[in-house]
Amino acid sequence: MNHRTRSLAAVACAVALAVPALTVPAQATPVSSTDTVRVAGAEIPDTPLGDALRWVLDAATRTPIGQAELEARFAPGFLAAVPAERINEALAAYKGIQVRSVHVQHAGALVAAVDLGGRRYLLTLGVNGAGLISGLLLAEPPEPRPTPASWGELERRLRAVAPRTGFVAAEVTGRSCRPVRGAAAGVRRPLGSMVKLFVLGTVAAQIKKGAYRWDTKLTITPELKSLPTGRLQDLPDGSKVTVLEAAKLMISISDNTATDLLVHRAGRRAVERTMRAWTKGHERRNEPLLTTRELFALKGARYPELAERYLAEDTRGRRAFLADVVAKVPLREIAGWPRPRELDTIEWFASPMDVCRAHAGLAKLDDGRIGEIMSANDAGLGLPADRWRAAWYKGGSEPGLLDMSFSATTRDGRTYVVTLMAVNPGAPFDDDRTGQELLALARGAFGLMVE
Repeated sequence: MNHRTRSLAAVACAVALAVPALTVPAQATPVSSTDTVRVAGAEIPDTPLGDALRWVLDAATRTPIGQAELEARFAPGFLAAVPAERINEALAAYKGIQVRSVHVQHAGALVAAVDLGGRRYLLTLGVNGAGLISGLLLAEPPEPRPTPASWGELERRLRAVAPRTGFVAAEVTGRSCRPVRGAAAGVRRPLGSMVKLFVLGTVAAQIKKGAYRWDTKLTITPELKSLPTGRLQDLPDGSKVTVLEAAKLMISISDNTATDLLVHRAGRRAVERTMRAWTKGHERRNEPLLTTRELFALKGARYPELAERYLAEDTRGRRAFLADVVAKVPLREIAGWPRPRELDTIEWFASPMDVCRAHAGLAKLDDGRIGEIMSANDAGLGLPADRWRAAWYKGGSEPGLLDMSFSATTRDGRTYVVTLMAVNPGAPFDDDRTGQELLALARGAFGLMVE
Protein backbone atom coordinates (compact mmCIF):
# COMPACT_ATOMS: atom_id res chain seq x y z
CA MET A 1 0.00 0.00 0.00
CA ASN A 2 1.75 3.20 -1.15
CA HIS A 3 1.54 6.56 0.57
CA ARG A 4 -0.40 8.29 -2.19
CA THR A 5 -3.65 6.32 -2.05
CA ARG A 6 -5.12 3.94 0.53
CA SER A 7 -8.44 2.90 -0.95
CA LEU A 8 -11.20 0.44 -0.08
CA ALA A 9 -13.73 1.27 -2.76
CA ALA A 10 -14.41 4.34 -4.77
CA VAL A 11 -16.96 6.63 -3.22
CA ALA A 12 -17.32 8.27 -6.61
CA CYS A 13 -20.81 9.64 -7.02
CA ALA A 14 -22.84 6.50 -6.48
CA VAL A 15 -24.21 8.23 -3.43
CA ALA A 16 -24.21 11.73 -4.87
CA LEU A 17 -26.97 14.26 -4.52
CA ALA A 18 -26.91 17.36 -6.67
CA VAL A 19 -26.27 21.20 -5.63
CA PRO A 20 -24.10 21.01 -3.08
CA ALA A 21 -21.83 22.43 -1.76
CA LEU A 22 -19.74 22.41 -3.17
CA THR A 23 -19.16 22.24 -4.63
CA VAL A 24 -15.68 23.93 -4.26
CA PRO A 25 -12.30 22.17 -3.12
CA ALA A 26 -12.82 20.61 0.33
CA GLN A 27 -9.68 22.02 1.88
CA ALA A 28 -10.79 25.53 0.98
CA THR A 29 -14.31 25.36 2.42
CA PRO A 30 -15.22 26.50 5.93
CA VAL A 31 -17.17 24.08 8.12
CA SER A 32 -20.19 24.99 10.20
CA SER A 33 -19.38 25.13 13.91
CA THR A 34 -22.78 24.33 15.38
CA ASP A 35 -24.72 21.14 15.99
CA THR A 36 -21.55 19.07 15.57
CA VAL A 37 -19.13 17.07 17.68
CA ARG A 38 -15.56 18.32 17.97
CA VAL A 39 -12.78 15.81 17.24
CA ALA A 40 -9.09 16.78 17.11
CA GLY A 41 -9.98 20.36 16.33
CA ALA A 42 -12.46 19.45 13.57
CA GLU A 43 -16.23 19.47 13.44
CA ILE A 44 -17.99 16.20 12.59
CA PRO A 45 -21.69 16.56 11.77
CA ASP A 46 -24.28 14.81 13.89
CA THR A 47 -25.73 12.96 10.89
CA PRO A 48 -25.45 9.44 9.41
CA LEU A 49 -22.34 10.62 7.54
CA GLY A 50 -20.81 11.88 10.76
CA ASP A 51 -21.74 8.69 12.59
CA ALA A 52 -20.01 6.65 9.88
CA LEU A 53 -16.87 8.77 10.12
CA ARG A 54 -16.78 8.46 13.91
CA TRP A 55 -17.09 4.70 13.57
CA VAL A 56 -14.18 4.56 11.11
CA LEU A 57 -12.01 6.57 13.51
CA ASP A 58 -12.92 4.28 16.40
CA ALA A 59 -12.60 1.04 14.41
CA ALA A 60 -9.09 2.02 13.34
CA THR A 61 -8.02 1.77 17.00
CA ARG A 62 -9.34 -1.77 17.59
CA THR A 63 -8.82 -3.89 14.49
CA PRO A 64 -9.57 -6.56 13.49
CA ILE A 65 -13.27 -5.85 13.31
CA GLY A 66 -15.53 -8.88 13.29
CA GLN A 67 -17.73 -9.88 10.37
CA ALA A 68 -20.98 -9.09 12.19
CA GLU A 69 -19.90 -5.53 12.97
CA LEU A 70 -18.65 -5.02 9.42
CA GLU A 71 -22.03 -6.16 8.08
CA ALA A 72 -23.75 -3.68 10.41
CA ARG A 73 -21.62 -0.82 9.12
CA PHE A 74 -20.90 -1.43 5.42
CA ALA A 75 -23.32 -1.64 2.49
CA PRO A 76 -23.81 -5.16 1.08
CA GLY A 77 -22.36 -4.16 -2.29
CA PHE A 78 -19.23 -2.84 -0.63
CA LEU A 79 -18.76 -6.07 1.35
CA ALA A 80 -19.32 -8.11 -1.81
CA ALA A 81 -16.50 -6.23 -3.53
CA VAL A 82 -14.03 -5.94 -0.64
CA PRO A 83 -13.20 -8.90 1.65
CA ALA A 84 -13.18 -8.45 5.41
CA GLU A 85 -9.42 -8.89 5.69
CA ARG A 86 -8.87 -6.10 3.14
CA ILE A 87 -11.18 -3.78 5.09
CA ASN A 88 -9.33 -4.54 8.31
CA GLU A 89 -5.98 -3.99 6.62
CA ALA A 90 -7.08 -0.54 5.50
CA LEU A 91 -8.65 0.35 8.84
CA ALA A 92 -5.46 -0.66 10.66
CA ALA A 93 -3.52 1.66 8.35
CA TYR A 94 -5.78 4.51 9.50
CA LYS A 95 -4.75 4.14 13.15
CA GLY A 96 -3.47 7.43 14.51
CA ILE A 97 -5.41 9.50 11.99
CA GLN A 98 -6.24 13.06 13.08
CA VAL A 99 -9.18 14.91 11.54
CA ARG A 100 -8.47 18.58 10.85
CA SER A 101 -11.59 19.66 8.97
CA VAL A 102 -14.73 18.15 7.50
CA HIS A 103 -16.64 19.23 4.41
CA VAL A 104 -20.01 17.62 3.65
CA GLN A 105 -20.13 17.45 -0.15
CA HIS A 106 -23.76 16.33 -0.33
CA ALA A 107 -26.23 14.09 1.46
CA GLY A 108 -24.21 10.96 0.77
CA ALA A 109 -20.56 11.94 0.99
CA LEU A 110 -18.10 13.97 3.00
CA VAL A 111 -14.43 14.82 2.69
CA ALA A 112 -12.22 15.17 5.77
CA ALA A 113 -8.78 16.74 5.75
CA VAL A 114 -6.68 14.46 7.97
CA ASP A 115 -3.12 13.96 9.17
CA LEU A 116 -1.59 10.50 9.23
CA GLY A 117 2.03 9.58 9.70
CA GLY A 118 3.12 13.16 9.28
CA ARG A 119 1.33 13.56 5.96
CA ARG A 120 -1.86 15.40 4.96
CA TYR A 121 -4.58 13.37 3.23
CA LEU A 122 -8.20 13.71 2.17
CA LEU A 123 -10.47 11.00 3.55
CA THR A 124 -13.61 10.67 1.42
CA LEU A 125 -16.48 8.66 2.88
CA GLY A 126 -19.86 7.81 1.39
CA VAL A 127 -23.01 6.26 2.81
CA ASN A 128 -26.12 4.86 1.20
CA GLY A 129 -29.71 5.74 2.09
CA ALA A 130 -29.58 3.45 5.12
CA GLY A 131 -26.45 5.14 6.47
CA LEU A 132 -24.22 2.17 5.60
CA ILE A 133 -20.72 2.90 4.33
CA SER A 134 -20.64 2.54 0.55
CA GLY A 135 -17.21 3.99 -0.14
CA LEU A 136 -13.98 4.91 1.61
CA LEU A 137 -10.93 6.54 0.06
CA LEU A 138 -7.79 8.03 1.58
CA ALA A 139 -5.65 10.00 -0.86
CA GLU A 140 -3.23 12.89 -0.94
CA PRO A 141 -4.90 16.20 -1.78
CA PRO A 142 -4.47 17.43 -5.33
CA GLU A 143 -1.59 19.80 -5.87
CA PRO A 144 -2.56 23.43 -6.48
CA ARG A 145 -2.49 24.19 -10.19
CA PRO A 146 -0.33 26.96 -11.66
CA THR A 147 -2.06 30.09 -12.85
CA PRO A 148 -2.20 30.62 -16.63
CA ALA A 149 0.30 33.09 -18.08
CA SER A 150 -1.93 34.21 -20.96
CA TRP A 151 -5.54 34.31 -22.06
CA GLY A 152 -4.78 31.70 -24.69
CA GLU A 153 -3.44 29.31 -22.08
CA LEU A 154 -6.48 29.93 -19.88
CA GLU A 155 -8.87 29.14 -22.71
CA ARG A 156 -6.99 25.98 -23.74
CA ARG A 157 -6.97 24.67 -20.20
CA LEU A 158 -10.65 25.46 -19.68
CA ARG A 159 -11.60 23.60 -22.86
CA ALA A 160 -9.72 20.57 -21.52
CA VAL A 161 -11.86 20.52 -18.37
CA ALA A 162 -15.14 19.51 -20.02
CA PRO A 163 -16.93 19.14 -23.35
CA ARG A 164 -19.00 22.26 -22.66
CA THR A 165 -17.37 25.26 -21.06
CA GLY A 166 -17.75 29.00 -20.93
CA PHE A 167 -16.22 31.89 -19.08
CA VAL A 168 -16.13 35.63 -18.83
CA ALA A 169 -13.64 38.01 -17.25
CA ALA A 170 -15.25 41.43 -17.02
CA GLU A 171 -15.00 44.82 -15.37
CA VAL A 172 -18.10 46.00 -13.52
CA THR A 173 -19.26 49.56 -14.13
CA GLY A 174 -22.49 50.36 -12.34
CA ARG A 175 -24.99 47.63 -13.24
CA SER A 176 -23.08 46.69 -16.40
CA CYS A 177 -20.32 44.20 -17.14
CA ARG A 178 -17.70 45.14 -19.72
CA PRO A 179 -16.09 41.92 -20.99
CA VAL A 180 -12.31 41.88 -21.03
CA ARG A 181 -12.11 38.31 -22.30
CA GLY A 182 -14.58 35.49 -22.70
CA ALA A 183 -15.53 32.30 -24.48
CA ALA A 184 -19.18 31.28 -24.94
CA ALA A 185 -19.84 34.08 -22.45
CA GLY A 186 -23.44 34.49 -23.59
CA VAL A 187 -24.32 30.78 -23.72
CA ARG A 188 -26.67 29.75 -20.95
CA ARG A 189 -25.67 26.69 -18.99
CA PRO A 190 -26.86 25.01 -15.78
CA LEU A 191 -26.04 27.02 -12.66
CA GLY A 192 -26.25 24.60 -9.77
CA SER A 193 -26.01 26.58 -6.54
CA MET A 194 -24.99 29.77 -8.34
CA VAL A 195 -28.76 30.35 -8.55
CA LYS A 196 -28.42 31.45 -4.91
CA LEU A 197 -26.95 34.74 -6.13
CA PHE A 198 -30.36 35.55 -7.59
CA VAL A 199 -32.15 34.46 -4.41
CA LEU A 200 -29.90 36.74 -2.36
CA GLY A 201 -30.51 39.62 -4.76
CA THR A 202 -34.27 39.20 -4.46
CA VAL A 203 -34.16 39.11 -0.67
CA ALA A 204 -31.84 42.12 -0.40
CA ALA A 205 -33.99 44.17 -2.79
CA GLN A 206 -37.13 43.41 -0.77
CA ILE A 207 -35.35 44.40 2.44
CA LYS A 208 -34.26 47.65 0.83
CA LYS A 209 -37.92 48.37 0.00
CA GLY A 210 -38.94 47.68 3.61
CA ALA A 211 -40.84 44.43 3.04
CA TYR A 212 -38.98 42.83 5.97
CA ARG A 213 -35.59 43.09 7.66
CA TRP A 214 -32.37 41.13 7.96
CA ASP A 215 -33.39 40.22 11.53
CA THR A 216 -36.84 38.94 10.49
CA LYS A 217 -37.30 35.39 11.80
CA LEU A 218 -37.92 32.42 9.50
CA THR A 219 -39.46 29.19 10.81
CA ILE A 220 -38.05 25.82 9.71
CA THR A 221 -40.96 23.52 8.86
CA PRO A 222 -40.91 19.93 7.52
CA GLU A 223 -42.09 20.99 4.06
CA LEU A 224 -39.29 23.57 3.78
CA LYS A 225 -36.48 21.21 4.76
CA SER A 226 -34.17 20.16 1.96
CA LEU A 227 -31.11 17.92 1.79
CA PRO A 228 -27.44 18.77 2.44
CA THR A 229 -25.25 20.57 1.85
CA GLY A 230 -26.03 22.63 4.90
CA ARG A 231 -27.01 22.21 8.51
CA LEU A 232 -30.46 23.75 8.89
CA GLN A 233 -32.09 20.52 7.73
CA ASP A 234 -30.85 18.92 10.98
CA LEU A 235 -32.53 21.44 13.30
CA PRO A 236 -35.85 20.51 14.99
CA ASP A 237 -39.08 21.47 13.26
CA GLY A 238 -40.19 24.89 14.45
CA SER A 239 -36.65 26.20 14.90
CA LYS A 240 -36.15 29.80 13.87
CA VAL A 241 -33.33 31.59 12.10
CA THR A 242 -33.09 35.18 10.93
CA VAL A 243 -33.04 36.16 7.28
CA LEU A 244 -29.40 37.20 7.74
CA GLU A 245 -28.42 33.87 9.30
CA ALA A 246 -30.11 31.97 6.46
CA ALA A 247 -28.49 34.16 3.81
CA LYS A 248 -25.03 33.67 5.32
CA LEU A 249 -25.49 29.89 5.37
CA MET A 250 -26.93 29.86 1.84
CA ILE A 251 -23.81 31.51 0.44
CA SER A 252 -20.97 30.43 2.74
CA ILE A 253 -21.77 26.70 2.97
CA SER A 254 -24.47 26.52 0.27
CA ASP A 255 -27.15 25.49 2.78
CA ASN A 256 -30.09 24.22 0.73
CA THR A 257 -32.71 24.47 3.47
CA ALA A 258 -31.63 28.07 4.06
CA THR A 259 -32.16 28.69 0.35
CA ASP A 260 -35.66 27.25 0.35
CA LEU A 261 -36.58 29.24 3.46
CA LEU A 262 -35.53 32.43 1.67
CA VAL A 263 -37.33 31.51 -1.56
CA HIS A 264 -40.46 30.88 0.49
CA ARG A 265 -40.14 34.24 2.25
CA ALA A 266 -39.36 36.23 -0.89
CA GLY A 267 -41.75 34.37 -3.15
CA ARG A 268 -40.97 32.12 -6.09
CA ARG A 269 -42.23 34.59 -8.66
CA ALA A 270 -40.16 37.40 -7.16
CA VAL A 271 -36.97 35.36 -7.68
CA GLU A 272 -38.13 34.62 -11.22
CA ARG A 273 -38.45 38.37 -11.85
CA THR A 274 -34.91 38.92 -10.57
CA MET A 275 -33.63 36.23 -12.89
CA ARG A 276 -35.44 37.77 -15.86
CA ALA A 277 -33.97 41.18 -15.04
CA TRP A 278 -30.40 40.01 -14.50
CA THR A 279 -30.44 37.60 -17.46
CA LYS A 280 -31.94 40.22 -19.78
CA GLY A 281 -35.28 38.41 -19.70
CA HIS A 282 -34.34 35.68 -22.13
CA GLU A 283 -34.22 32.65 -19.83
CA ARG A 284 -37.70 31.18 -19.48
CA ARG A 285 -36.38 27.77 -18.50
CA ASN A 286 -36.15 29.17 -14.96
CA GLU A 287 -39.95 29.33 -14.77
CA PRO A 288 -41.17 27.90 -12.57
CA LEU A 289 -38.13 28.46 -10.40
CA LEU A 290 -37.36 25.21 -8.61
CA THR A 291 -36.56 25.05 -4.93
CA THR A 292 -33.61 22.85 -4.05
CA ARG A 293 -35.95 20.29 -2.52
CA GLU A 294 -37.99 20.15 -5.72
CA LEU A 295 -34.88 19.63 -7.83
CA PHE A 296 -33.78 16.79 -5.53
CA ALA A 297 -37.20 15.17 -5.77
CA LEU A 298 -37.49 15.42 -9.55
CA LYS A 299 -34.04 13.91 -10.09
CA GLY A 300 -33.87 11.53 -7.16
CA ALA A 301 -37.36 10.17 -6.46
CA ARG A 302 -39.06 7.65 -8.75
CA TYR A 303 -36.78 8.71 -11.58
CA PRO A 304 -37.51 9.09 -14.47
CA GLU A 305 -41.29 9.00 -13.84
CA LEU A 306 -41.63 12.32 -11.98
CA ALA A 307 -39.09 14.05 -14.19
CA GLU A 308 -40.83 12.98 -17.39
CA ARG A 309 -44.27 13.99 -16.11
CA TYR A 310 -42.92 17.39 -15.06
CA LEU A 311 -41.14 18.03 -18.35
CA ALA A 312 -44.26 17.11 -20.35
CA GLU A 313 -46.15 20.07 -18.87
CA ASP A 314 -46.15 23.71 -19.90
CA THR A 315 -45.16 26.37 -17.36
CA ARG A 316 -48.60 26.55 -15.79
CA GLY A 317 -48.85 22.78 -15.61
CA ARG A 318 -45.40 22.53 -14.05
CA ARG A 319 -46.40 24.94 -11.29
CA ALA A 320 -49.39 22.77 -10.51
CA PHE A 321 -47.32 19.59 -10.66
CA LEU A 322 -44.81 21.00 -8.16
CA ALA A 323 -47.60 21.92 -5.75
CA ASP A 324 -49.76 18.84 -6.18
CA VAL A 325 -47.22 16.05 -6.64
CA VAL A 326 -43.60 17.01 -5.97
CA ALA A 327 -44.38 18.78 -2.70
CA LYS A 328 -45.72 15.49 -1.31
CA VAL A 329 -42.51 13.49 -1.96
CA PRO A 330 -40.89 12.66 1.41
CA LEU A 331 -37.18 13.38 1.76
CA ARG A 332 -36.61 9.73 2.67
CA GLU A 333 -37.70 8.69 -0.85
CA ILE A 334 -34.98 10.75 -2.54
CA ALA A 335 -31.91 8.76 -3.58
CA GLY A 336 -28.62 9.93 -4.98
CA TRP A 337 -27.74 9.76 -8.65
CA PRO A 338 -24.24 8.68 -9.70
CA ARG A 339 -24.03 10.25 -13.13
CA PRO A 340 -25.16 13.48 -14.81
CA ARG A 341 -28.93 13.64 -14.96
CA GLU A 342 -31.24 16.16 -16.71
CA LEU A 343 -28.58 18.89 -16.77
CA ASP A 344 -30.21 20.60 -19.73
CA THR A 345 -33.80 20.29 -18.51
CA ILE A 346 -34.16 20.23 -14.70
CA GLU A 347 -31.84 22.88 -13.32
CA TRP A 348 -31.42 26.66 -13.16
CA PHE A 349 -29.87 28.42 -16.15
CA ALA A 350 -27.82 31.51 -16.93
CA SER A 351 -24.75 32.48 -18.93
CA PRO A 352 -21.38 33.62 -17.59
CA MET A 353 -22.38 37.19 -18.53
CA ASP A 354 -25.69 36.78 -16.70
CA VAL A 355 -23.83 35.72 -13.56
CA CYS A 356 -21.58 38.76 -13.92
CA ARG A 357 -24.71 40.91 -14.02
CA ALA A 358 -25.89 39.19 -10.84
CA HIS A 359 -22.66 40.21 -9.08
CA ALA A 360 -23.10 43.74 -10.41
CA GLY A 361 -26.73 43.82 -9.29
CA LEU A 362 -25.81 42.72 -5.78
CA ALA A 363 -23.12 45.38 -5.54
CA LYS A 364 -25.50 48.06 -6.83
CA LEU A 365 -27.92 47.36 -3.96
CA ASP A 366 -25.27 48.99 -1.76
CA ASP A 367 -26.08 47.02 1.39
CA GLY A 368 -23.16 46.24 3.67
CA ARG A 369 -24.81 42.99 4.69
CA ILE A 370 -24.41 41.70 1.13
CA GLY A 371 -20.65 42.20 1.28
CA GLU A 372 -20.57 40.47 4.66
CA ILE A 373 -22.49 37.51 3.24
CA MET A 374 -20.67 37.22 -0.08
CA SER A 375 -17.13 37.53 1.30
CA ALA A 376 -17.50 34.82 3.97
CA ASN A 377 -15.92 32.16 1.74
CA ASP A 378 -13.64 32.84 -1.23
CA ALA A 379 -13.17 29.12 -1.99
CA GLY A 380 -9.41 29.48 -1.59
CA LEU A 381 -9.00 32.00 -4.43
CA GLY A 382 -6.36 33.83 -2.39
CA LEU A 383 -5.81 37.00 -4.41
CA PRO A 384 -2.84 39.11 -3.17
CA ALA A 385 -4.06 41.22 -0.24
CA ASP A 386 -1.81 44.12 -1.20
CA ARG A 387 -3.70 44.52 -4.50
CA TRP A 388 -7.22 43.23 -3.78
CA ARG A 389 -9.94 43.55 -1.19
CA ALA A 390 -11.89 40.50 0.03
CA ALA A 391 -13.38 38.52 -2.88
CA TRP A 392 -16.98 37.46 -3.29
CA TYR A 393 -17.67 33.87 -4.33
CA LYS A 394 -20.45 31.46 -5.22
CA GLY A 395 -20.14 28.15 -6.99
CA GLY A 396 -22.43 25.33 -8.04
CA SER A 397 -22.12 21.64 -8.71
CA GLU A 398 -23.83 18.34 -9.24
CA PRO A 399 -22.66 15.26 -11.14
CA GLY A 400 -21.37 16.57 -14.47
CA LEU A 401 -21.57 20.24 -13.49
CA LEU A 402 -18.98 22.49 -11.86
CA ASP A 403 -19.28 26.29 -11.88
CA MET A 404 -17.37 29.04 -10.07
CA SER A 405 -17.92 32.79 -9.97
CA PHE A 406 -15.92 35.48 -8.19
CA SER A 407 -15.93 39.23 -7.95
CA ALA A 408 -13.13 41.29 -6.42
CA THR A 409 -12.25 44.96 -6.10
CA THR A 410 -8.76 46.35 -6.41
CA ARG A 411 -7.31 48.61 -3.75
CA ASP A 412 -7.91 51.57 -6.09
CA GLY A 413 -11.61 50.73 -6.49
CA ARG A 414 -11.96 48.82 -9.77
CA THR A 415 -14.29 45.79 -9.61
CA TYR A 416 -13.92 42.68 -11.77
CA VAL A 417 -15.87 39.44 -12.13
CA VAL A 418 -14.65 36.05 -13.30
CA THR A 419 -17.18 33.29 -14.00
CA LEU A 420 -16.25 29.82 -15.22
CA MET A 421 -18.80 27.13 -16.15
CA ALA A 422 -18.07 23.50 -17.01
CA VAL A 423 -20.56 20.82 -18.03
CA ASN A 424 -19.92 17.18 -18.86
CA PRO A 425 -23.20 15.40 -19.66
CA GLY A 426 -21.39 12.07 -19.94
CA ALA A 427 -19.52 11.73 -16.65
CA PRO A 428 -19.13 13.28 -13.20
CA PHE A 429 -16.13 15.44 -12.39
CA ASP A 430 -13.36 14.74 -9.95
CA ASP A 431 -14.51 17.79 -8.01
CA ASP A 432 -11.28 18.29 -6.06
CA ARG A 433 -8.96 18.21 -9.07
CA THR A 434 -11.32 20.06 -11.38
CA GLY A 435 -11.97 22.59 -8.65
CA GLN A 436 -8.27 23.22 -8.24
CA GLU A 437 -7.96 23.81 -11.98
CA LEU A 438 -10.89 26.25 -12.09
CA LEU A 439 -9.48 28.09 -9.07
CA ALA A 440 -6.14 28.48 -10.83
CA LEU A 441 -7.85 29.73 -13.99
CA ALA A 442 -9.92 32.25 -12.02
CA ARG A 443 -6.88 33.47 -10.11
CA GLY A 444 -5.01 33.85 -13.38
CA ALA A 445 -7.89 35.77 -15.00
CA PHE A 446 -7.89 38.38 -12.24
CA GLY A 447 -4.15 38.80 -12.65
CA LEU A 448 -4.38 39.12 -16.44
CA MET A 449 -7.07 41.81 -16.19
CA VAL A 450 -4.95 44.13 -14.06
CA GLU A 451 -1.44 43.39 -15.29
